[in-house]
Amino acid sequence: MTPTAEGFADFVAARATALLRTAYLTCGSAADAEDVLQSALERAYRNWHRLHRDSDPEPYVRRIIVNLAINRARRRAILRLIPMHTPPDTPVPGADIELRQVLLDALRALPPRQRAVMVLRYWEDMTEAQTALILGCSVGTVKSQASKALARLRMLLDREVVTNVEA
Repeated sequence: MTPTAEGFADFVAARATALLRTAYLTCGSAADAEDVLQSALERAYRNWHRLHRDSDPEPYVRRIIVNLAINRARRRAILRLIPMHTPPDTPVPGADIELRQVLLDALRALPPRQRAVMVLRYWEDMTEAQTALILGCSVGTVKSQASKALARLRMLLDREVVTNVEA
């Protein structure tokens, strides 16, 4: 793919859905995902001429998406006026809630960096090395963040909740 405006349009047409899915999973909401994707594509377009002709631009754009989602979550955490040390009491989901929604809610409860690792490693099915490359960290960091995230998800997804969910 040549680094031209046409090449960029072709890239967006081919990969926008997958990139939006990544943005949604790292942000946790559709509106935020659309904003993050739009900002990421804008940044990618501005630097499109720098990409090598033979290189795949998708990891570059995914990295922008993940970084923007993490920065957005950090800004929101800083702007909260009342710190909450314990989450508010929430009712246990009933048997009519689908497993997918329960998993997405648990994923949203993770810190942004851990959420990004979980999305890239397990949802996008990337290797530890690919995930580390996109996040700009070491493979060891990816492993430790994944381990912490999995432990947190196990804690959040109580066995009773999972067994009560109808598949």
